[in-house]
Amino acid sequence: MRRERIVDALVVGAGPAGLAAAASLAAAGIGEVEVVDRERQAGGVPRHCLHGGFGRLGMTGPQYAERCVAAAVGTGAVLRTGVTVTGWAAPLTLDTTSPRGLERITARAVVLATGARERPRAARLVPGTRPAGVYTTGELQQAVHLYRQRIGSRAVVVGAEPVSFAALDTLRRAGVAVAALVTEHPRPQAAQLRALDARLRHGVPLLTDATVTELHGRGRLSGVGLRHRDGRTAYVACDTVVFTGDFVPDHELARRGGLPLDPGTRGPAVDAAFRTPERGVFAVGNVLHAVEPARVVAREGAAAAAAVRRYLCEGDWPAASVPLRVSAPLAWVAPNRLTLDGPADGFTLRTAALLPRPVLVVTQDGRTLHRTRMRRPAVPSRPFRLTGAWTGAVEIGGGAVRIGLG
Repeated sequence: MRRERIVDALVVGAGPAGLAAAASLAAAGIGEVEVVDRERQAGGVPRHCLHGGFGRLGMTGPQYAERCVAAAVGTGAVLRTGVTVTGWAAPLTLDTTSPRGLERITARAVVLATGARERPRAARLVPGTRPAGVYTTGELQQAVHLYRQRIGSRAVVVGAEPVSFAALDTLRRAGVAVAALVTEHPRPQAAQLRALDARLRHGVPLLTDATVTELHGRGRLSGVGLRHRDGRTAYVACDTVVFTGDFVPDHELARRGGLPLDPGTRGPAVDAAFRTPERGVFAVGNVLHAVEPARVVAREGAAAAAAVRRYLCEGDWPAASVPLRVSAPLAWVAPNRLTLDGPADGFTLRTAALLPRPVLVVTQDGRTLHRTRMRRPAVPSRPFRLTGAWTGAVEIGGGAVRIGLG
C-alpha cells in the first residue's frame, strides 16, 4: 500500500547543494523541509574524498560532509536516506521507494539536487576486453575509503584536471604506483600545476596529446593501448586504470519529469533563480553543470533557497524566458535561461579548447549585446565567468541569446 504525504519543500539529493538548500529553507521557517537521498549515508561525493581542501577551513571530505549534514538537521530539516525517487505522479508530486515501502510525496516546491556522475569506460567507447581493475574516480574512492578493497599495484590515470588529483591521492593511499597520467589535451587541465610538477619529479610521467584506445587483459587488466596525436602508438603495462573527470549531470529524474535539458550542460535548463520551466520545480548544483567544487554548489544551494522562499511567499514565476546558448568551442553556460524578473549576477562558462585571452561576444537576433576580452586564458575543465551587466538589453520575446568568440 502506497502512503501519501504533503511537505512544504522537498529536496532530492543530500549532497552539499541539496543540504545547503535544505538548511537555508528550514532556518527561514518556511514549513516542513524534507531531503531524500538514495544513498545510505548523506553528504554526497565528499564522504569518500579523504583529501583536504573542503570548505574555508580546509577540512577533509568526510568532515565537510558531516558539517553539511549537521547544518541541515540542526535547522530542522528532515533527512531520509535509502529513499529512491522513482518518478513523478504530477509536477510537484514524486513517487519514492525505500525499505519502508512505497510513498507519494507532494510538495509546494521541489528542488532537484541530484548531482553528477563520471562517465565510465563503456560510455567513453573505449574498446578492448572487459577485465577487472577499471574504475572511475568515484568507484576508486569508494572501493578504497568505504569498502577497504585491494586495488592493484600499477595504475594509469586518464585525465589531468582537478579530479585526477583526487584519484592520484587515493591511489597513493592504497599503495598503488602510478605508471602514467594521460590526457588528450596538449597541457594539464588542472589549476594545481605546481602540485603536478612535484608529482612528475617523483616519477609520474605526464603523457599529453594522448588517448587510451584499448584495454588489454583476461580476467585482470594487463595494460592499455595509447595513440598520440601525431599517430604514434604505445602500450603501458598496468593492472588498474582510472577514468577521471568526464562528468555528466545525473539528470534521469529531470528527464522523467519532462523538464527541458540544456543542450550544452545536459542538465535541466534554469534561470538565474534556479527555476526550471516547470512552475515550483527548482534545480541546483552539479545536476546543472558537471562539475563544480563542493563549496561552489553549496553556495548555489543557499542562493536557490532564497529563490524558493520568494516563490513560496509571493508565488511569482516567470511567464516567459529566452534560452542562452554557446557556440563552439565554448561547451556550455549556466544559467541558461533569461527572464525579465531574474537578472543574473554573472554566468559560468566552460570551453572545449584552450583559448588564450578570448574575446566573448553576446548576440541576439543579429544585435551585439556585449563584447569583452577575457583577462586570462580559458582552459578546458576549468570554469570562467562572464558578467551579466548586459542582460537588461535582452528582448524576452526575441530569439535565443548566443555567446561566441569574436
